Amino acid sequence: MNTPQVLPRVLTRQVRPRVPAIGSSLFKHLMLIIVGVVVAYPFYFMVTSAFKEFFEATAVPPTFFPTSWHPENYAEVWSKQPWARFFANTFFIAGTSVLGEIVIAVLAGYAFAQMNFRGKNVLFALFLATYMMPGEATLIPNFVMMSKAPPGVNPLFPIPRLNLYDTYAAQILPFLASAFSVFLLRQQFLAIPRELRDAALIDGAGHLRFLWSVVLPISVPALVTVAILSFYASWNSFQWPFIITSSEAVRPVQVGLYAFQAEAGSHYHLLMAAASFVVAPIVLLYLVGQRYLVQGVARTGIRG
Repeated sequence: MNTPQVLPRVLTRQVRPRVPAIGSSLFKHLMLIIVGVVVAYPFYFMVTSAFKEFFEATAVPPTFFPTSWHPENYAEVWSKQPWARFFANTFFIAGTSVLGEIVIAVLAGYAFAQMNFRGKNVLFALFLATYMMPGEATLIPNFVMMSKAPPGVNPLFPIPRLNLYDTYAAQILPFLASAFSVFLLRQQFLAIPRELRDAALIDGAGHLRFLWSVVLPISVPALVTVAILSFYASWNSFQWPFIITSSEAVRPVQVGLYAFQAEAGSHYHLLMAAASFVVAPIVLLYLVGQRYLVQGVARTGIRG
């Protein structure tokens, strides 16, 4: 007797095309636009106020667009302070600090990442712990070291005095070594395959040759990130240059802006004009290097 064969029932499910959540996408874009407006409005207010006259710049509520444009405000501001000297000082200090910090961070980061020596992890932990220390805690020791010893005091005891008050070196030396820059480059150098180091060793390349020919060319985003962050910190530095300098010949632009604020008083349109061309180089630097900045942080932050 032939029993009927039961065929398995194949359950088929239609794959429906995925419909994008239009409401969710609109909400995300709306929130991004709102946050962008909130972040950008102070900068917009600063730039537009720089083109207003005095009474319009102090009006409450403020006008969204200037009723009349006054670009001569910038010329008036430029004539009241030696801004060319301030900018030259700042570019020299920031450029020298960036070069020195990159050299030190590259060498230290490579040593912690690619070289083996006794106590490396302990030394790196102690070095990284200095990043947790606020800058105010080292303000007085740095000032004592950079200043000149009073008469009758041994300049080598208890803290050596370098006699660098009111100089470029006093604004550069304390910031040549950065724990964050060393940590960032160490993370980048740890991601380099060990096979590259072995191949370079077989070819007879030492550590410096391997660092220069292999490591640095593939670490450009991280190097640019360190350079941008170092330049940004040096450009915006105010507290330390303010207390370690006393003459306009070596003072940076942020201290010059503070001096102009005391002179301009309540002339907000002139203050906004001065602030806008002080901020402009940083904005341009970020627009040029933002791609490398994002890549450098993203690549170095995924490896422990």
